[in-house]
Amino acid sequence: MKTNKLTQLAAAAILLALAAAAGAVVSPQEAESLKTSLTPMGAERTANKDGTIPAWSGGYATVPANQKSGDRRYDPFAAEKPLFSITAENMDKYADKLNDGSKALLKKYKTFRIDVYPTHRTALAPQWFYDNTFKNATRAKMSSDGMKLDEVGAGGIPFPIPKNGLELRWNSEVRWRGESVIARQKIWTVTPSGQQVLASDIDAHEQFPWNYGPDSNQKYDGTMPFRYYLQFVNGPAFRAGEGLVGHFPVDYTKGNAEAWTYLAGQRRVRRAPSVGFDTPDFVASGANFFDEVQAPTGSPERYDWKLVGKQEMIVPYNDNKLFAVKDADAMGTNHMKPENVRWELHRVWVLESTRKQGQRHAVAKRRYYIDEDSWATVLMDGWDDQGALWRTTQLFGFIAPDIPAYVGGTCYDAFYNLQTSQYVYRCGMGDSPQQYQVVKPRSASFFAPDALASQGVR
Repeated sequence: MKTNKLTQLAAAAILLALAAAAGAVVSPQEAESLKTSLTPMGAERTANKDGTIPAWSGGYATVPANQKSGDRRYDPFAAEKPLFSITAENMDKYADKLNDGSKALLKKYKTFRIDVYPTHRTALAPQWFYDNTFKNATRAKMSSDGMKLDEVGAGGIPFPIPKNGLELRWNSEVRWRGESVIARQKIWTVTPSGQQVLASDIDAHEQFPWNYGPDSNQKYDGTMPFRYYLQFVNGPAFRAGEGLVGHFPVDYTKGNAEAWTYLAGQRRVRRAPSVGFDTPDFVASGANFFDEVQAPTGSPERYDWKLVGKQEMIVPYNDNKLFAVKDADAMGTNHMKPENVRWELHRVWVLESTRKQGQRHAVAKRRYYIDEDSWATVLMDGWDDQGALWRTTQLFGFIAPDIPAYVGGTCYDAFYNLQTSQYVYRCGMGDSPQQYQVVKPRSASFFAPDALASQGVR
């Protein structure tokens, strides 16, 4: 009798493990919490204990009457003043709410400062996205040890109540940020002496077939990318006319994201198999790795992924104010000018990736902080083989009620190499008259490799 009971328990444990690997272990009763204690996206609906994080009340949905998509973004909180500032002198008081990268910058540069403003939970999405996310809680699946995401969850967050690191990772990859957008962006590298060098001035087009409206899970068949990325280079002059296109799949068992480049001097489109993982990112003059842009991104195959938990952290948030600042004025000598960056207290998921034994990658370990409201990464730290903190990224999200969305986790960020003291201000839009414009979805042919040659020739 005792043997039978042990056998049953063992079988139940195996079934639970298999279900966890496949996702969709949320019961219908647990999924109902998305209509009560949790927001439709899976965040905690209530305020924190001391009220410094307010309850979620639907996000920020107010669009000014004279605002059109693509206009320069406005800052609805421009009149607010910081509640307090964190410096090297008082950082110990806030140590449990700071990531290691921010602590390192505070210690390294006396001029670095974190200005903390009132918290606003501005994230929101269309009702159809909420409806699909609720359905996904009990139907979404992944397979092949998390390398493949089943298309049944298209049109929403696949795992709004995540149970493991790979589910959390997929949530961040396919998060809501509109269906199709364009933006004029500049990528700057800043030397240790403070010299600002323009690495790329680009027109960036992004499209998200995973999120094509209410019936996405009927339109999306799993063979198309969940994200298209296409860029054309306007400058510097010696790079003008170059192009890059990327296709990001939901099935990484067939390989990493695919990329093609167009070099104006050669007038040829070439497959770029090395674009990904720890290949130096030529868009930023090699200052960072490709998989540090919009991270986590690309195949998860080289790391073990662990969901550490959730905690309150002071993170960059609601950074519309950066849009109003010319790029040259946003950057300081060793870091972004503190007065231009808004930080708030939010609850974030903590995700860790540790390089698998036998796999190769220059970064041995990373830690991601992912916003509970939008599933966007807000901070990321990376360590080298000796266990030394090496790199840190601050990702600047912004309010976009015209979509409606909170757009975070994009390449709009600041990346710091703590060992070389160089940093990158990526995808700055302060010089552009048009900022993150929503457009009608293009056909797949617009993002085809062959289109690079016809569109990229100068």
